[in-house]
Amino acid sequence: MSSKTPNRGNPDNAPENRPDQTAAAIVEAALMHVPFDGWGSEALLAGASDAGFGPEAVDAHFPGGAIDAIVLHSALADEAMVAAFDAMDDRPEKIHLIIRTLILVRLEQASAHKEAVRRALSVLALPGNALISAKSLYRTIDLMWRSAGQRDTDFSFYTKRASLAGVYSATLLAWVADNSGDMEATEAFLDRRLGDIARIPKATAPFKAFAGLGAGLGAGIGQKLAKGATMAMKRRFSQR
Repeated sequence: MSSKTPNRGNPDNAPENRPDQTAAAIVEAALMHVPFDGWGSEALLAGASDAGFGPEAVDAHFPGGAIDAIVLHSALADEAMVAAFDAMDDRPEKIHLIIRTLILVRLEQASAHKEAVRRALSVLALPGNALISAKSLYRTIDLMWRSAGQRDTDFSFYTKRASLAGVYSATLLAWVADNSGDMEATEAFLDRRLGDIARIPKATAPFKAFAGLGAGLGAGIGQKLAKGATMAMKRRFSQR
């Protein structure tokens, strides 16, 4: 650990790329209602009211309803994760430790609203939301790698993100399923899975590597997220 580690924040966190403040306030206020009402209009309307906005604000900022709110919530969590990491006095220097720290920070920050995250995953796992969930997952893992100073544009760009998508998705599901009240089991699970990142660059294709990791999740939600992210990366690769 070293306090001399440079700030590796992502340019995606520039002010012009940050979420709309009104929408963010509504989502943050709605979190306390989601465990009871789900990610639907009732929770969003209640959140808007708590934040001092009327029903028209919900219609304006969340035309797609629950899925829009869930995607924004994920983006806010991404932003908070990077901010917390950048604020650390002693940030780790080694890449795998940076990734480990970012994942744990994100999950620890989400602990206060674990049921909201669980319900969000259920919505994201619906077949009609596969592409949106893949984009949301990709945004998170891309931000993690960039925050770790990894901005390669060669073949490793895809293998690194594919491997981390598998590790993060599996760890997220393990965290959601863990009701112990602490992070010990999740940390141990993550430490076991981090070995995958070192193995992935040896794969012959990032898509096969991702598929293998996704299949290993062993849960419906995780499989859908991994499959969706693989499709998104394949499209991104074909455009380069």
